Amino acid sequence: MPTGFRLGARYAEFRQLTHDVESWSLEQVQEYQLKQLRQTLIQAGNYCPFYQHRFAKAGFRPELLKNSEDLSECPLLTKQDLLEHRDEMISSAVPKKQRLYITTGGSTGVPVGFYLQKGVSRPKEQAFLEAQWKRGGYFDGARLAVIRGHVTSDKSGGDIASYDATRDWLMLSSYHLTEERLPEYLAAIERFRPDLLHAYPSAALQLAEFLERAGQSWRLPLRGLLAGSERLTLPQKRLLERVFKCRVYRWYGHSERVVLAGEGRKSELFYFWPTYGFVEFGTPNEDGLCEVIGTSFHNLAMPLIRYRTGDYVRLADPRTDGELEFPWPAASAVDGREQEFLVDAAGGRRNRKDVARETSLDCEQAVTAA
Repeated sequence: MPTGFRLGARYAEFRQLTHDVESWSLEQVQEYQLKQLRQTLIQAGNYCPFYQHRFAKAGFRPELLKNSEDLSECPLLTKQDLLEHRDEMISSAVPKKQRLYITTGGSTGVPVGFYLQKGVSRPKEQAFLEAQWKRGGYFDGARLAVIRGHVTSDKSGGDIASYDATRDWLMLSSYHLTEERLPEYLAAIERFRPDLLHAYPSAALQLAEFLERAGQSWRLPLRGLLAGSERLTLPQKRLLERVFKCRVYRWYGHSERVVLAGEGRKSELFYFWPTYGFVEFGTPNEDGLCEVIGTSFHNLAMPLIRYRTGDYVRLADPRTDGELEFPWPAASAVDGREQEFLVDAAGGRRNRKDVARETSLDCEQAVTAA
């Protein structure tokens, strides 16, 4: 299947962008960011009622933005704003058929709904994810065994795996990870012989801890383990690397797709992509952690401007963390997205993000049916 058809017409454009930015000078990065900030702000100021009101009240004029420092005069956006004013944030310039409704995982307790732009947000996300995964062993055409919320059966004794022929990936259920069925997962992965594992950290840790308790060794050579969507501490990462005998690659992102950061090729620092979105950091708290604040690029259906994510990071310090691989904002640790899961009646663990998403979809379908 042609890549443009499978991943979207703009996938190639964003993939090229991830490649080019690594060789850009700081001046080129700043020029690109200023262009994208202006586009996002002017779009919001012209076509989104919420921002029109906010900008006017603050006396902020997007067309006068001369540099990124001027953005500090723009009001901050909170999750509560999304809950209360979502429909007012939608751009009237983007047709309804080009909007894609999504909800967050509800890591703060309440799922938040918002809109992405069809044909833009998903190919962009795929291109940037693949670009940073390549630092951790991924390559085009890689065979992946995936344990990330896929539904294979709603029965406790149902199948644990299905095959995605379009990508040559083995999709494993996140919902049948009980102590009794873990050997089935290990056997299925060994039969498939993937190049990499792609799993929620909590799922990967379940497999690793089972192997250690059983006194077994991982026998399958892997190029890497991709572990995202949940917080993974360094001690936990070392455990996974010891058991699976490969690099464990981490990254930071969120459903709203405002900013994205991934570990480097040689270091474990999280580097924020300067062409994905514009990142700012709040004042350090008593623990030296700063809140991540982001402004989205490219999603004109519902721009998020100076969005307080509720996630906190410890900014990298070259004096203690070493020389940076990229001249981009970097963090040495991410404090957020804990490994939260629910245990069902059969003993299976379900990632809280998936449960929240399913609940939101069920409610939306019920309203539509009514």
